[in-house]
Amino acid sequence: MLFARRLVLVLLLALLSLAPARANPMLLVDMDNFNVLYAQEAGQPWHPASLTKLMTAYVTFEQLAQGKVSLDTPVIVSKNAFNEAPSKSGLAVGSALTLQDALYVMLVKSANDISVAIAETVGGDEATFVGMMNDAAARMGLTATHYANPNGLHDPSQVTSARDLAILSLYIRQEFPQYMPIFGTEAVVLNGKTLESENKLLTSFAGTTGMKTGFVCASGLNMVATVERNGRRMLAVVLGGSSARERNERAAELVLKGLTGAAQPNGQTVLTLGNTPGATPVNMRPLICGKEAKAYVAAQEAAFPMGLEGQPTNLTDTIAPNPYVATDLGRIAVGVSLPRPRPPHVPVFTAPIAEASLAADLRPGIAPTANSGSTVPFPRPRPDFAR
Repeated sequence: MLFARRLVLVLLLALLSLAPARANPMLLVDMDNFNVLYAQEAGQPWHPASLTKLMTAYVTFEQLAQGKVSLDTPVIVSKNAFNEAPSKSGLAVGSALTLQDALYVMLVKSANDISVAIAETVGGDEATFVGMMNDAAARMGLTATHYANPNGLHDPSQVTSARDLAILSLYIRQEFPQYMPIFGTEAVVLNGKTLESENKLLTSFAGTTGMKTGFVCASGLNMVATVERNGRRMLAVVLGGSSARERNERAAELVLKGLTGAAQPNGQTVLTLGNTPGATPVNMRPLICGKEAKAYVAAQEAAFPMGLEGQPTNLTDTIAPNPYVATDLGRIAVGVSLPRPRPPHVPVFTAPIAEASLAADLRPGIAPTANSGSTVPFPRPRPDFAR
């Protein structure tokens, strides 16, 4: 028996030596002044996975601000959108949601089909929308970022960095605070099914306000988390986690270090923090989904056991979820000729004089005012021909 135990120990140590623990990108920013409190490989190019949807949301918010679409605009699941790989909404081809409900399903469930459907609705087609995403990234100065699709399914050319993700998240919070409750929603109910967020800090770490998680084999498990406690506002980015446990615990640990003063400003702000020039994105697939995965995960657990059975955890709070209820509008016919011409369209929104987005540089303390709504007159009731 003793020999067997020693043999198991030797084999485990051998596995750990073959897959040493890896230090992946992490970043902690004080959102009140943009000071960097902790940075590790923050400029290293990385595959974003579903953190891509942060930019999908931002571009959509821009178009909402300019009156190009409204929160009531129907988002129809096309065949192209339906064919996207999971995770998905469960809606059939031709089904529709309002744009507001679609944003909830995309950001909470991380539904890849709805992300493409939003892109097609807002941009006219997916490729045009992706161009809008890259344009916004360029205007923000996200020098390590390039998008190839709106949902984050793996494409070798789709890259970002922890630094760029932090800046994007700050732009969302600064320019469009009215949409922040979407990022802080733990679950969406659609057609009687509860679609849960993978951001477990929302229900186990007090003060968490959002924002997004993501995973593909090439990226590992990614997270952007925002937390507000005792008048302090922290933003943490963790990329390349070997498990949801590691990703969640590391994000919470970073935030706690910032809140307690264990992490101090390093003399840089997130805006002066640079990306790594000429670096290539790391491919985590062999370590996360390949033959090396078992040994790699064991090494990461040995290096960071927080949250494992019998170990302490940072996620000690119990927060009741407050689910958002989305409505399936049913199937909407497209490409059907109307029996008579529609009346001339009268614009409801005044065309903006200047581009609504990025009108001011990103800086602490700046937040836009909410756009005032408009009252749209309803047409007269149709006559009752049955009389």
